[in-house]
Amino acid sequence: MAVAATNTTERSSVIISVFSTTPGIGKTITAINLAAGLAHEGYKVCLCDLDLQFGDVLNYLKLSSKNTVAGAQRAMLDKPSEFNVRDFLTEYSHDGLTFSILPAPRYIYDAYQTDVQLLTDIINMLTYFDYVILDLNSMFSSLNLAMLDISTVINYVGVIDFLPALKNYKIGYDTLIRFEYEESKIRLVENRADSQKLIDGRDVERLLGEPFYHRLPNDYPSVNKSINSGMPLMFAAPDSRLTKSFDKLVGLYTNRHSEIQDDSTPNSHGFFNSMGKLFGKFFGN
Repeated sequence: MAVAATNTTERSSVIISVFSTTPGIGKTITAINLAAGLAHEGYKVCLCDLDLQFGDVLNYLKLSSKNTVAGAQRAMLDKPSEFNVRDFLTEYSHDGLTFSILPAPRYIYDAYQTDVQLLTDIINMLTYFDYVILDLNSMFSSLNLAMLDISTVINYVGVIDFLPALKNYKIGYDTLIRFEYEESKIRLVENRADSQKLIDGRDVERLLGEPFYHRLPNDYPSVNKSINSGMPLMFAAPDSRLTKSFDKLVGLYTNRHSEIQDDSTPNSHGFFNSMGKLFGKFFGN
């Protein structure tokens, strides 16, 4: 199922959250290469690093900036009438490709000053972009749930290489369903899908009751080239299997391969309602 952006003067952004319940499984690499691929297709793209304690987007791309989401929040609080989110974006540009970045805070203590509603308002101001990519951390936090609520698509990434990883992935998927996100909104993406492992992907699909939307191959050398060079895979390793696989994933999120379909209607079940339903189920209410 493709999700394509609308092309109007006042854009309504497609918001793709990149989420996982396990750290270190390629979430940021996925977010960066989705942003680069969509920008390469000609779309206006903003990548928001919302892993507020340990965000690595700028490090991966070898960029530095004083602009951060924490600074944007302070400015919005101090002078809301003068606030413009564009003042807090950093540009990545290489060989004619450009996309914007809203960087994570520079200091960990700034992560604890986050106001979920203010940050939601800031993300909702990015409507002049065709696509907004949210790189989230690996928690069901109040911030992440608020971001998942406003997302068009939840790109749920996992590496299913042994039983604890499978358990965590299933618990995360079941939790998303308990929060009443539509199954069509959740796109299961398996990273390192062809690595040696004891668990077959088809068995995982049977357990989840849902097929993987896309599988990304295992390709450490290309990922290392990308990180060491500070460039997305399309520049660091243009002929690699992983680069081609990301290109296919980008094609699924545009109208390149199928008819336009927009699942962008916001979920009617907000964070507090979701929390009530989830804990009600746990405690038998």
